[in-house]
Amino acid sequence: MCGIVGAIAKRDVIPILMEGLNRLEYRGYDSAGLAVRKESGKLHRVRAIGKVAMLEKLLSEQTLQANLGIAHTRWATHGKPAEHNAHPHVSGEQVAIVHNGIIENHATLRMKLARQGYIFSSETDTEVIAHLLASFLEQGLDLFTAVKQAIPRLSGAYALAAFSPKEPEHLIVARLGSPLVIGLGESEQFLASDVFALLPVTQNFIFLEEGDIAELRHDMVTIWDQDGTIVERKPYKSQLTNTSIDKGPYNHYMLKEIFEQPMAITETLEGRIHKGQLIEDSFGHRAKELLDQVQCVHIVACGTSYHAGLVARYWLEEIGVPCTVEVASEFRYRKVVVPQNTLFLTISQSGETADTLAALRNTKQQGYLGSLVICNVAESSIVRESDVALMTRAGTEIGVASTKAFTTQLVALRLICLSLARRRGMSAEKERILVEELNALPRQIEVALQLNKAITKMAEAFADKHHALFLGRGCFYPIALEGALKLKEISYIHAEAYPAGELKHGPLALIDANMPVVCALPKDQLLDKILSNLQEVRARGGKLFLFSDKQITINLEHSQNLTLADISPSTAPIVYSVPLQLLAYAVAVLKGTDVDKPRNLAKSVTVE
Repeated sequence: MCGIVGAIAKRDVIPILMEGLNRLEYRGYDSAGLAVRKESGKLHRVRAIGKVAMLEKLLSEQTLQANLGIAHTRWATHGKPAEHNAHPHVSGEQVAIVHNGIIENHATLRMKLARQGYIFSSETDTEVIAHLLASFLEQGLDLFTAVKQAIPRLSGAYALAAFSPKEPEHLIVARLGSPLVIGLGESEQFLASDVFALLPVTQNFIFLEEGDIAELRHDMVTIWDQDGTIVERKPYKSQLTNTSIDKGPYNHYMLKEIFEQPMAITETLEGRIHKGQLIEDSFGHRAKELLDQVQCVHIVACGTSYHAGLVARYWLEEIGVPCTVEVASEFRYRKVVVPQNTLFLTISQSGETADTLAALRNTKQQGYLGSLVICNVAESSIVRESDVALMTRAGTEIGVASTKAFTTQLVALRLICLSLARRRGMSAEKERILVEELNALPRQIEVALQLNKAITKMAEAFADKHHALFLGRGCFYPIALEGALKLKEISYIHAEAYPAGELKHGPLALIDANMPVVCALPKDQLLDKILSNLQEVRARGGKLFLFSDKQITINLEHSQNLTLADISPSTAPIVYSVPLQLLAYAVAVLKGTDVDKPRNLAKSVTVE
């Protein structure tokens, strides 16, 4: 969960590296650093603890230019956040390296290299790669051959980039299990963890595949596959623009992305529904053949995407499709029983989520009917490796706490459910009603966003709290889980979510005047049940914070209640997630936390 940038050019690459780091800071921000080859031919490294701005401050105090360099922003895995653990790592003047991923056999390699006389200055797994490369360079090998020799000795996942000041003509990069993209320029080449870092300098990219090693020179890129054969990887022209990640008038990316949800959902629906009907051809040329055979669905995801999957399970089982939903990090390590004609459905905002990607790869021999991914990044590994991809089209999401990615995932899942319902006898009239409810969704979310000021006021009662409880029933239990996750992610308030019916089985012991209880109250068949559960909370002095359908009359004293109007039953979980996002945001702002870059977290979880 780190950001890598590199460049080789006939101009000064330091501004390119720093712009790339700023754009990748959402991937990690414990520390940052760069290493370049100075005009004198010497290797020069600068590192700083904290965010990229700290590195920029150090560089402003130096006069430094270079046409070859690598840079990195770190999210700590091995070793605490500290300057000596920050990337790039070097081995003397021989080589500099940046790395994303985890080297599982680093301890064994460290002992062997230490016996050879190499001195380690960090606790990281990455430093062993630098010394391993140096050991081959000292045997007279060139850098490319040294990387080739080192790769088979590494166990785990990596995206790495290396250069030697003695070989100024190239950068060497490799990937296995972590994403790496090459940016193509005119007589200059670039590399990064994702395309966002390089949009100011190019829109033309090559995505390295598993096991690839590449050499970047000013005028060419050469790629070898895992068998050592030179291969051609098709260049891709990104449709993203340099302005895709501007905050605009908003104070935080998260708030911008919350307010982008009506447009993002409109984009998700564009071309997929028309005149009261689902347009299945828009799912892709293989989708119809796959969906025709589906009898069961296994959904695998992590974090927010997992919560989206939990909502979809209710929708799927309502139409008679058996469904299981599992956390990818658990699913990939257990033996799975796969019923006949089971669809393997993954959900990932980035398409690079390490556990989800590994789970997908593990299913290739497990007898699944096929794989379908719901994703926001068309260029991602999971999209490329799935049989069918349904893109959410949410646009760039920078805030670590996912918002528009979550709601667009739910919309995409709703489309899949409608497609499967059609195959199970859903009438044309029923389809028309459900499609119209999807069409109404952007407007309904716009109405929900009008609660922002009232929610900001409501949040004042949260700012001094240390714990919170979120409740829900039916498909609103996963919405409660997501609300609790948002609050804990960005405000650092400990928050838990429970099915409301479970209160009497333990959580009720936590209720007192200092425990805020948050609940969405849609007008559905479980309303009376959950109102009874909330009475139990009030009887114990709990403070209630409610978001309810305008048609409901709430008679609960000492409660704060904001109402939502004109909510369609089938899409209500999507609408009700929005005020919970706004509540988490408002609380975090009042507490003064770093909303977009909460401590200890990174946007794209590309390590196990």
